[in-house]
Amino acid sequence: MRWRKAFAATAATLVVAGSLAACGDAGNDKEGRDVKAKSDCDGKFEDGSRMAELADAGKINVGVKYDQPGLGFKGATDDVPSGFDIEIAKLLVADLCIDPADTSKVNWEETISDNREPFLESGKVDIVLASYSITEDRQKVVGQAGPYMVTGQQVLVKADSDITGIDDLKGKEVCSVTGSTSLENVKAKGAKGVGADSYSECAEKVLDGTYRAMSTDGTILAGLAAQNEGQLKVVGDQFSEENIGVGFSKDRPEMCEWIDGVLSKSFEDGSWADAFELTLGPSGVDTPEPPTLQPCK
Repeated sequence: MRWRKAFAATAATLVVAGSLAACGDAGNDKEGRDVKAKSDCDGKFEDGSRMAELADAGKINVGVKYDQPGLGFKGATDDVPSGFDIEIAKLLVADLCIDPADTSKVNWEETISDNREPFLESGKVDIVLASYSITEDRQKVVGQAGPYMVTGQQVLVKADSDITGIDDLKGKEVCSVTGSTSLENVKAKGAKGVGADSYSECAEKVLDGTYRAMSTDGTILAGLAAQNEGQLKVVGDQFSEENIGVGFSKDRPEMCEWIDGVLSKSFEDGSWADAFELTLGPSGVDTPEPPTLQPCK
């Protein structure tokens, strides 16, 4: 199925990766924004809906990445992860009248690429915001809403490498994360995709020479390059388009309209732009126009 897209917004958003790659820090927001929980959810959600259940319980499990600077990152001493994914998650949590800063009410569950669908299917997490590309195959298993960001796949190599893009890696081993669309995209370009548990593991293996390159969304690579400034660089044109969205249980389809409603409001009131500027803006990239939301199935 072809999804409806706003091409101007998409083009604007796709410049994120390249601009981030050329700059320094990819958003060390640490504390993040102070997102206040809504004060009254009585009667706000339809009885029996998952949103009403979560609001009544006052607790939620949110699946996020821990190893993606600027998007979803949690240091050893951090109570709450930081990054753009996290800031968007806070908006959803707050709309349920749950305080995003209260770790007794919000469980930020580390969620790697390979367990996003299993975590949603089993109920281990209620929503997933973990650089989660919207795809038809995934939507056969889980629900997805959004996107709240559009990006494209590139290549990360050592700073002194002569590799200029994915075309230079045909027949070569390229690291990406098991269970990600990035791994399939690499293989489609003629490279030998090798799976790892995390993007940080891939970056380490590029640094130690195990692999000549790794590949995933440019925003993720830019964060890793900034974290390893002077040692790694992002190269090549983008060779995919990734619509990053929010995952939820397929058994709870009512969550789609709610998620899209919160995202739409954030686009309009500037909170989406504030989140972007806080987490990805410090790299020097201009804040793009928000993407166009896909219709709920």
